[in-house]
Amino acid sequence: MKVGIIGSGGREHALCEAISKSKKISKIYCFPGNAGTQKTAENINIDIDNFETLKDFVISQNIELIIVGPEKPLVEGIVDFFEKNNILIFGPNKFASQLEGSKIFTKKICEKYKIPTAKFGIFEKIDEAKLFVKDKKFPLVVKADGLASGKGVYICENKEIAEKAIEEIFNGKFGQAKNILLEEFLEGEEMSYFIISDGKNVKKFQTAQDHKRVSEGDVGKNTGGMGAYSPSRLINNDLDKKILDKIIFPTLDALKDMNCEYKGFLYAGLMIVKNEPYLIEYNVRMGDPECQTILPKLKTDLLEVILGCAKKKLDEIKIEWHDKNSLCIVLCSKGYPDKYQKNILINNLDKIILSSNQKIYHAGTKNENNNILSNGGRVLNFVNLSNSFKEARDNNIQMINKINWPEGFYRKDIGHKVIKE
Repeated sequence: MKVGIIGSGGREHALCEAISKSKKISKIYCFPGNAGTQKTAENINIDIDNFETLKDFVISQNIELIIVGPEKPLVEGIVDFFEKNNILIFGPNKFASQLEGSKIFTKKICEKYKIPTAKFGIFEKIDEAKLFVKDKKFPLVVKADGLASGKGVYICENKEIAEKAIEEIFNGKFGQAKNILLEEFLEGEEMSYFIISDGKNVKKFQTAQDHKRVSEGDVGKNTGGMGAYSPSRLINNDLDKKILDKIIFPTLDALKDMNCEYKGFLYAGLMIVKNEPYLIEYNVRMGDPECQTILPKLKTDLLEVILGCAKKKLDEIKIEWHDKNSLCIVLCSKGYPDKYQKNILINNLDKIILSSNQKIYHAGTKNENNNILSNGGRVLNFVNLSNSFKEARDNNIQMINKINWPEGFYRKDIGHKVIKE
């Protein structure tokens, strides 16, 4: 079977490697891929925003299944486009992808279906938003409505910071802003919760804890993710049931009431307050770096799971997992998430012999004349499976030290809440 994977990050390399293990696979194409995907797939440099060109290539190569990694093509309707052309594609359609594409769309569902979430206000004008924060209790959360690559959320400690955040969003920092979302700040601990759905059936797909802040101690600017561990230390049977009954199932029911079936991965970003879940946001795909953290734990053939989902036969698939902890550390280019250099040589990758419990996933890399060069802010993902989170983290740091890339930096404290030093 020929499969195409859309995207170029660490998530897509993890998907590519997991899919390549299936006995059904004859060839994988990545659009556009990176230096890591090149080892198991053929990278095709096509503009993934041009659905027509992508479709023509898929048809010409007899590709039988498309897997969409990032959120932007989903929000822009790539699933609808390929389904109209009778090409099997994995991911939610454009309507369902509003769960990520518009935070306000999701908040209105929460309001109507009584899904627990932070109290919020929606504003169309900068002056109204500023007036709202004037007498509010801080901290306060200010959010851009649309896609912002994980960076459109401000935790504001005072009125001045909140006003600056409002100005940046309305002035187009994350694209044109018609609305802005202001939320109360929930005091608790974050958790990432994943499910996979075929429109009728739902199966759990692990939990994780992502570290978004750039600096150790979970401080500094928001990033796309500096590392993650799985499972979350917060998960228990009681909380698991609450998440499904109070958040996931009502959301899927809401979409059904709007004549929409949800197909694909759904990622709930939650705040857990005294063992009660509150929805912060939805992502309509696997997270990054949560995907890289979770997939090495998967025993079941990922292609079988995705095909079962795409063909509405998920109930026939038994999803099994390795009983180990997983921890991922992201090696970034110096300067990230602000300005950083590209095209910097990365040596010593070929000197690392990986055990069955270790992975190195490429994110922002490219191959030029058999040299691996940096090509993004988040460059490499180091993942280790172990019975101990501390051992997993120590092993990852050993790998990073062996590569000895002076132009990179990483957080040494990933998993600090679950690791007792």
